[in-house]
Amino acid sequence: MVKKYNHNANHGAVPDDKVNILGRDFEAETINQKWCTDITYIHVLKEGWTYLASVMDLCSRKIIGYAYGTSMTAELAVEAVKNACLNVRDTQGIILHSDLGSQYTSQAFESYLGSHGMIHSFSRKGNPYDNACIESFHSVLKKEEIYLHTYQDSREARRAIFEYIEGWYNRKRIHSAIGYMTPQQKEDEELKKAA
Repeated sequence: MVKKYNHNANHGAVPDDKVNILGRDFEAETINQKWCTDITYIHVLKEGWTYLASVMDLCSRKIIGYAYGTSMTAELAVEAVKNACLNVRDTQGIILHSDLGSQYTSQAFESYLGSHGMIHSFSRKGNPYDNACIESFHSVLKKEEIYLHTYQDSREARRAIFEYIEGWYNRKRIHSAIGYMTPQQKEDEELKKAA
């Protein structure tokens, strides 16, 4: 089957069925409206490269789901989204933005989103700024944690990532984009408004 491409001078070529719905609009009126996801590499001594898939809520900037493993697979990408969905009653209509990586264009990933009524938005090829918020999180994680330590194995790295996300990033690190609150404070504020 030949894929049709939508050519636009400013936006590069994107397969017609892989649309950038988010369009770099990283603002969300409430939580569980727009999410973004990506995978980053983390080196450990024993296993070599390991992989972290993260999911961020764009309203609170909270990392609401993540999965860590020794293989960069579609299953890892799905696991991160599954973890993000654990505390969400209704996932219908949530826009989830990712890049065009094979994990995110896989049948397994598309099936999971489809079965949960989520809408998949894609970055254009070679446009990391289309997914700037999650790219920024992974960059900060590396500067503030990963590059400062040498991990013997994936078990040690997993513990450090958990402590960084749950103990520091979500609960103590303030963000100018959300009015100098922590992601957890922003989420709590949104939940109070909705109650």
